[in-house]
Amino acid sequence: MTDTPWKQEGFFTSPWNFDPEVTKDWKFPENIIIHDVTLRDGEQQAGVAYNYEDKMRIAEGLNEVGVQRLEAGMPVVSKDDARVVAELAKRTDFGPKVYSFARCMVDDVKRAVDSGVKGVIMEVPASPHLIEKGYRWELDRAIDLSIESTSYARDQGLEVVFFPIDFTRSDLIWVCDLIERVGKEGHMDGLALVDTMGATSIHAMQFFVRTMKNRFPDIPLEAHFHMDFGMGIANTIMALSEGVEVIQSTVLGVGERAGNVPMEETVMALKCLYNIDIGIKTENFKSLADMVAEISNIPILSNRPIVGDNLFKVESGIIATWLLNCGYEDQTEVVPFRPSMVGQAEPEAVMGKGSGIDNCKHWLDKFQ
Repeated sequence: MTDTPWKQEGFFTSPWNFDPEVTKDWKFPENIIIHDVTLRDGEQQAGVAYNYEDKMRIAEGLNEVGVQRLEAGMPVVSKDDARVVAELAKRTDFGPKVYSFARCMVDDVKRAVDSGVKGVIMEVPASPHLIEKGYRWELDRAIDLSIESTSYARDQGLEVVFFPIDFTRSDLIWVCDLIERVGKEGHMDGLALVDTMGATSIHAMQFFVRTMKNRFPDIPLEAHFHMDFGMGIANTIMALSEGVEVIQSTVLGVGERAGNVPMEETVMALKCLYNIDIGIKTENFKSLADMVAEISNIPILSNRPIVGDNLFKVESGIIATWLLNCGYEDQTEVVPFRPSMVGQAEPEAVMGKGSGIDNCKHWLDKFQ
């Protein structure tokens, strides 16, 4: 078989994905990076609480899967969080670059410096309505805190990613002016495009990213989106196609409310639908997801994309026939990607209401 972008040994997707009319405006960067936020934003999901040992286990799993950056926690939150950040930051055998999370406050930055990290994600409320109603601040306070704290972080030698909360529901002119002032009077090495409420359509996301690229052409952009309307993955890929370089994601999409963008689905979509391999070991996805689900006490839906237990179980009679006829060699005629790509078990026909003769044959063969 001659490989094409849509049909390779591991997967078979639509050739339409690569029609010149589809690809003509793509601006994907050469290097796309995963910045994992499971240990910080993931733990903010209601009912999830990780202790020191939990976080270190998850961090090891993320190291093994090959994420390039890891947000290890927020040192100001607890001694355990500070310990995890410091332990990971000082390890020389740990692959991902370790970041901490901080509010735009000098004391928070001091804790990041004490932990030994090289980079910090710095948050500030960035929509006037949230500043006034949620924080009950004067608008200038958000600007002043951002300038003061990011300047301090720069002076301490930290890489700064500026993280404007509720970015996508803000007044665009006001928030761009905020970012410009922080960039000129304070400091930022990167800018996170934060869809805190998952409230942006893919068409608005394209407009948003293009606006940011035009206004701030020299600042690297990162995508931090939520899943409240199920749009986070599509919005992330739209943002990447416009030149955004970093995906902020979590394992299984754990996170506030409906969660963050799930790494497994995003990485597999890039690999199989766009032929973009970002260097993540997808064969570890199932075991990593199972571990995080166990630690988080969150069951994985049996039909969840990529890592669900029932993805490769076939009950329908006609599909069981396809499976039997195609065998291993032509397996991707029946499923869009081989289960081995993500660490899943091989497909099997099971018995149920819709089963046919070939399900029965498969079932009986198991007992011979």
